[in-house]
Amino acid sequence: MPIALLALTISAFAIGTTEFVIVGLLPTIAADLGVNLPSAGLLVSLYALGVAVGAPVLTALTGKLPRKTLLLSLMVLFTAGNLMAWLAPGYQSLVAARVLTGLAHGVFFSIGSTIATSLVPREKAASAIAIMFTGLTVALVTGVPLGTFIGQHFGWRATFLAVSALGVLAFVGSLLYVPRAIAHSAPASLLQQVKVLGQPRLLLVYAMTAVGYGGSFIAFTYLAPILQGVAGFGENAVGVVMLVYGVSVAVGNIWGGRLADRRGPVGALKLIFAGLAAVLLALTFTAPHPWLVVATVLLWGAVAFGNVAGLQVYVVQQAEHYTPGAVDVASGLNIAAFNLGIAGGAWGGGLIVERLGLVHTGWMGALVVLGALGLTALSGRLDRLNPRAAALDGAAPRKVRVAAH
Repeated sequence: MPIALLALTISAFAIGTTEFVIVGLLPTIAADLGVNLPSAGLLVSLYALGVAVGAPVLTALTGKLPRKTLLLSLMVLFTAGNLMAWLAPGYQSLVAARVLTGLAHGVFFSIGSTIATSLVPREKAASAIAIMFTGLTVALVTGVPLGTFIGQHFGWRATFLAVSALGVLAFVGSLLYVPRAIAHSAPASLLQQVKVLGQPRLLLVYAMTAVGYGGSFIAFTYLAPILQGVAGFGENAVGVVMLVYGVSVAVGNIWGGRLADRRGPVGALKLIFAGLAAVLLALTFTAPHPWLVVATVLLWGAVAFGNVAGLQVYVVQQAEHYTPGAVDVASGLNIAAFNLGIAGGAWGGGLIVERLGLVHTGWMGALVVLGALGLTALSGRLDRLNPRAAALDGAAPRKVRVAAH
């Protein structure tokens, strides 16, 4: 493996950690900054909005920059954002730091695949992308629980300082080992992206993505407060439960991809969305019972991101039929839809916590996920009414390297 590819993997690990570690630190941050939990939850929403905006808009605006220059600039921006979070004197400055970091996140994953494939022979391109995105999975399994542990023992600011150090390491690795001359085609213009958004069938898939993940993040954003305030776990136990969740997510990603291969994306998505709704509903009843809530979190991880492969393959299939000249654009916009779902879910979860209480995030999230299930069933029905689209869905899904970011 080229050392430059390792630098990209470290970057992905750092970015994945900083996105999700905030979930384990919400109670600590809220108490330290003197804000309520819904306000702290906006740190998740606004980061995700930064990603959703940064990916399509900034990628198009920076299309003429050399890839190495852009990569190094992004890691400087990412590191600066985390240092700002470390030094943030109050809530508003922490919000600004999160938005800044989210912008870097969005562009990094837009250009990362191109850079990764340029580092290896053509026949090893898929493996190079897979290695880079491994950083995201490892972040969920180790980075998030470790960052939660650091934050609860040394203060939440220490977590952002540690992630900043990873950003510096990734920057140095990229500076030393990523080649200066990286060929790349111009990214999609904003006009091309708008044209894709004019296709109703693609908008339906984006709605499935946003609503499905929005429902999950209504509750997931407030997992740490639920574990501490409802289940009665101590701070130290939250990191362990996040580790359980991360391991389950890693297994669920593999399982979800294989299920999409066997049943087609629509069949797999129906099953996964139904399972996710059931788990979120169960959370309402298991939250007060420590061992039962841990079992629920274990099941939750298995289905929470298991739909990534199916959604990404499905949007590619639809794009090949409705916008054959903009498949990559359509695929990238699905990542934006994912982050819009996170933003909306975290915001909506905050309203539920404020007006009803923590335990109600589970069943309310389940209702929203059932909406995604309904949209999936509708999309499948429309496929059956369109012989060509139906043939696409019945065919073996195209192998697409996907990530939940």
